[in-house]
Amino acid sequence: MRCGVGKADLSASLVVFLVALPLCVGIAIASGVPAELGLVTGIVGGLVAGALPGSSLRVSGPAAGLTVLVHEAVHRYGVGALGVLVLGAGLVQLVLGALRLGRWFRAVSMAVVQGMLAGIGLVLVAAQVYALGDAAAPASGLGKLGGLLSLPGRVDTAALSVGAATMAVLLLWPRWRRGARLVPAPLVAVALASVVTGVFDLAVRRVEVRGLVDAVRLPQAADFGRLTEVGVIGTVVAFALIASAESLFSTAAVDRLHTGRRTAYDRELMTQGAGNAVCGLLGALPMTAVIVRSAAGGTPFGGVQAGARTKASRLLHGVWLLVFTVVLPGMLGLIPVAALAALLVHAGCRLVPVREVRSLWRGHRGEALVLGVTAVAIVVGNLFEGVLVGLALAVAKTAWDVSHVHVEIEDRGEAGIVVQVLGHATFLRLPKLLDALEALPRDRVVRLELGGLRHLDHACEAALEGWAAARGQGLTATSSSTS
Repeated sequence: MRCGVGKADLSASLVVFLVALPLCVGIAIASGVPAELGLVTGIVGGLVAGALPGSSLRVSGPAAGLTVLVHEAVHRYGVGALGVLVLGAGLVQLVLGALRLGRWFRAVSMAVVQGMLAGIGLVLVAAQVYALGDAAAPASGLGKLGGLLSLPGRVDTAALSVGAATMAVLLLWPRWRRGARLVPAPLVAVALASVVTGVFDLAVRRVEVRGLVDAVRLPQAADFGRLTEVGVIGTVVAFALIASAESLFSTAAVDRLHTGRRTAYDRELMTQGAGNAVCGLLGALPMTAVIVRSAAGGTPFGGVQAGARTKASRLLHGVWLLVFTVVLPGMLGLIPVAALAALLVHAGCRLVPVREVRSLWRGHRGEALVLGVTAVAIVVGNLFEGVLVGLALAVAKTAWDVSHVHVEIEDRGEAGIVVQVLGHATFLRLPKLLDALEALPRDRVVRLELGGLRHLDHACEAALEGWAAARGQGLTATSSSTS
């Protein structure tokens, strides 16, 4: 293994650090925890996950995709329980990786994944719109959307102006390609908002600085006792599964951006699990492999597109975060919350796969329906329930798609009627099958041929036997496949 850091990796690490810094702080604030905990997760993602085997160009840290779930958990169980939840999730990831189950996350329907991201994005945007105007947001996703109608009368004008200006910079800065190559838009937007707020002494809410030592809270013995609660166990599993899915999908996306060695998914899952276990021990946010830092979602600011060659870039980005947190923590107190809200509204909008929805609607409307229902279920209920609804609908759709059955009827005169059933005869297609059989004349001899069936389930077999008994006449049935 070569020692030393190349110029490309050094410059890439600085770029990733500049992108990660405002995102770590913003995600922490949106999750309802101190800003320092977001930085701790970013540091662990660089120094711990970055040092372990896995995708060499993947960068880990707190992700907007988990913001909604973390906020729900903090609201229900308190910040003190966060460490145990994240530690438990990390241990689950380690077990899944050890059992070589990482590859199975690739079998999840993309419509469910995109619906999950869309639902997260909608709830995230709805919540951060309130923060844009320094207004309190309702607890539920549906309440956030419903409360938007009465929001105009409750916003702080100064905070809304800061948030709107930040959003404008986020949208316009990338258009200046020369400047965008030098400094990432998130950093420019947040820095300008902080400077303007300070120069004009605007009375807007700023990030509360507690200090790294005060923010970090190691799990206590009483916290581990909560792992016996059903709700806590469900949250741990949700953390583990959703963080794993987001990490592995992000890693797959990064693999498509370079020609180097492909990622070993089981090993990557164990690396993410180890990182989350450390985050849990420090009471910090959960981490995932994050596409916005690894590839910056199509902008020039990510490990790959900024010229990263080895894992040194991701390690160094953790070093820069640690140096900032230790040396310049007071600078966090200059950042207006409205600016971070604008940053997360921008990130939330990018989670909604508008182009993919249009493409699915044109070619695969059933998949588009799964995506839409998953997103709506997350907004109306919560993230875990929404994903379960999406998975159930995807399985039901697949079962419906594969259970095609075709009934061919041939009248052979005095020889009777021959009915051939082809395809997959399952209970989902039983009404169609029985309708065709019951429409046959009762005064004719019928021969039912099932040799063309690839699958005949018990429900259909019992129904066919009952239909034959009800006719009370000669019936010949042949089958090549039953189960």
